[in-house]
Amino acid sequence: MTISYVAASALAQHPNTITPALPVGATAGQLAVLQVLSGSTADSTPATPSGWTLAGSTSGGGGTFGASAGPRRLTWFVRVLAGQDAAPTTAIPSGTTGSLIAGRIITLARTAGTDWRWATTFGDDQTSGTGFSAVGGTALTWKTGDWALIGYGIASSTGSYSAEAISATGITFGAVTEQADAAVTTGNGATLALATAAVSSGTATLGPTVTATLGTASTGIAGVLRVREASSAIAASPQSVFPPRNLVSATGLAGDDIVTATLYRQDGTGLTPVRAASGIDVTAQSSLLRVDAEQPFGVSITYTAALTDLYGQQWTISSGPITSTVPSDVISDAIRGVGAAIHIEDWADKKRTRDATVFNINGRLVVVGKARSAAQATITVSTDTNDDGDALQAVLAAATEGTILIRARTSITGVDGWLALLSDDERRNWQTEYREWDLETAEADPWPDTLEAAGFTLQDIADNFTTLQDIADFFGPGGTLLDIAMYDFGT
Repeated sequence: MTISYVAASALAQHPNTITPALPVGATAGQLAVLQVLSGSTADSTPATPSGWTLAGSTSGGGGTFGASAGPRRLTWFVRVLAGQDAAPTTAIPSGTTGSLIAGRIITLARTAGTDWRWATTFGDDQTSGTGFSAVGGTALTWKTGDWALIGYGIASSTGSYSAEAISATGITFGAVTEQADAAVTTGNGATLALATAAVSSGTATLGPTVTATLGTASTGIAGVLRVREASSAIAASPQSVFPPRNLVSATGLAGDDIVTATLYRQDGTGLTPVRAASGIDVTAQSSLLRVDAEQPFGVSITYTAALTDLYGQQWTISSGPITSTVPSDVISDAIRGVGAAIHIEDWADKKRTRDATVFNINGRLVVVGKARSAAQATITVSTDTNDDGDALQAVLAAATEGTILIRARTSITGVDGWLALLSDDERRNWQTEYREWDLETAEADPWPDTLEAAGFTLQDIADNFTTLQDIADFFGPGGTLLDIAMYDFGT
């Protein structure tokens, strides 16, 4: 168990607006949790403080809002502290008779994991009495090391809590510790409490039962904020093959209950989905691996994964930077995993046409036309060696869907892009290996996203291994297809 309770701030209360202080000792990397209890005739959800995230909010207890009676609303806000964080402000609409809002911040620390993850469930007890019991309406996944922050809110302003407890079939919780128990004397009043407990063993997916003994008979709301150390991470591994490609892998997904993932290439502030990695169903999968063979050259890029968990919450993780370098311009086919080193010798113009008809009406020319076409151009490129020339021949001869990708040695807008190949004219030099090619092209869309980029080719395997037994020996008895997919065949 690597999550630990750090501290809690003093209770802040007011008819409509509070700004609780951060606990003493709050530092970057800790998870700050703002527990808010509120009540008003409108039963409004408190405003989310700037820089914080609303984790969940529900009212309960039944009845009509009044003095020590009716529903109260429990809300959780969370924030991963960055250092020098400002105290948050949250509010409910003013002008409601008897309205109240109260809250405090607690901080948690972790010693493992890649980040924080959380999920919430709520239940209420509408039977007035001193024995409080509520069952979470949303089933949460539980595993060893998870923490439960148990929040209570009752209508009575003279109540108190004891014997706080949480249970779930198949799960063993450690000791429940009361961290706060305070009366709210503002407006129609309330009492809120906070307790914590950690899962010591077991796994399950269900809504827990929360209980407590009240000092005064009342009704109210309870909620559990389940906190977990994140396991999901993203890594990008540059391959040393030509043309360069990056293996992009998101891992630890099952541990964070991730059900959908999208991988992006990030160049500056722009996000481009990695091929065949948009909205992928990864339910019960631990990882997602894709190949990016269409990245720009000579510029620093990172990769980002947008993850959605089974509760519909969105999480974002990012990799470190990668710069792909090449000694020349490149024409490639990402789907087949082949490419050629070339030099762009001439790209004089981009011609665009418009299907239009001109009518002379009483001396006035009227033009009726359709939208302007994509650009067409004759591009002259050269190769320096027979190997490069043969490689270009191989790309052009079997271009996937007749489309090629051209990229400058250092990415240039207007050069980098996909082209439909209309024809090619090869001119050889009989004294040297140098060749020139005139490529008749038209701008085209990328290959369909359903086509995955090749991580390796049969030629890669042939260049590295001679027999099937060589492959079996190299990757060992425990080797898998994933090991082959992630191997750098250029080394």
